[in-house]
Amino acid sequence: MRSFNSKTSLKTATVAAFLVAIPFAGAYAAGHHKGALDETAPIVFEGPRVNGIVDQLQGISSGIKDAEQQKLITPAEAHSLRMRAADIGRVAEKTAASDNGRIPSAQYHQLLRRVDHLDQQLMIDTGSGFNIGDGSDGGNYPNG
Repeated sequence: MRSFNSKTSLKTATVAAFLVAIPFAGAYAAGHHKGALDETAPIVFEGPRVNGIVDQLQGISSGIKDAEQQKLITPAEAHSLRMRAADIGRVAEKTAASDNGRIPSAQYHQLLRRVDHLDQQLMIDTGSGFNIGDGSDGGNYPNG
């Protein structure tokens, strides 16, 4: 995996989306009021698995931004990669929401595979991916 310095884009976007949703949730709750004892605790999307996925997606997002600025990938490729990263983030949040803020092991490993494939695609698109094979079967092939 790649590591980058920027750690704010995906976390900031997630927090901003959450903060934007709060007033609408309050307005909805005002019309559908239950007793104070009926309230459930909010789901917290934290933990080593959630943070690991978010951190890796932030690194990939930073790599996409850098590659686009350096003209290593086209805006269309950058958009496609960003959409895949956003989809992985949504799946991680949905999975965590369905399990009280945690991501079960099986789903975590599936998400990690998707993150790894996205990272490999970014490396291939930028030309920094490495080839596998020794050429004995006719050539070297991109890893990923």
